Amino acid sequence: MEIDHIDRRILDALQRDGRMSNADLADQVNLSASACHRRVQRLEKAGVIAGYVALLDPRKMGRRTTVFVEITLSGQADEVLDAFERAVARVPDVLECHLMAGSADYLLKVVAADTDDFAQIHRRYLAALPGVQTMQSSFALRTVRQTTALPL
Repeated sequence: MEIDHIDRRILDALQRDGRMSNADLADQVNLSASACHRRVQRLEKAGVIAGYVALLDPRKMGRRTTVFVEITLSGQADEVLDAFERAVARVPDVLECHLMAGSADYLLKVVAADTDDFAQIHRRYLAALPGVQTMQSSFALRTVRQTTALPL
């Protein structure tokens, strides 16, 4: 699918405010409401717009602690990787899980209320993940920049 400069303006506006009305969006990108609606539908159908969500403030939800966990597995066989990925997908406190190149096999982003809560998450979920050889946790002291918006 070809994405032109008008599509990019639509995507940029929606990344900033996914709840804006089609009329407001059309005004921002200088299109008629019907043409704008057709473009948004096309972007949704093509999967460029994967969905719409409410972004919650973790601190206001009692999740003040962000921990990055590097995990090295005991092996690289497909069954080891698959078992780990299936299990980590069921851990509610893991916001992100990335298969990595480098010293660690996976990098997890975990949210917790505090260090005691993370200790419980570690004991209940992370320590029970299959195939884990080593695990190293790093606590974020402060979030300097965070965005969900892709550069366009």
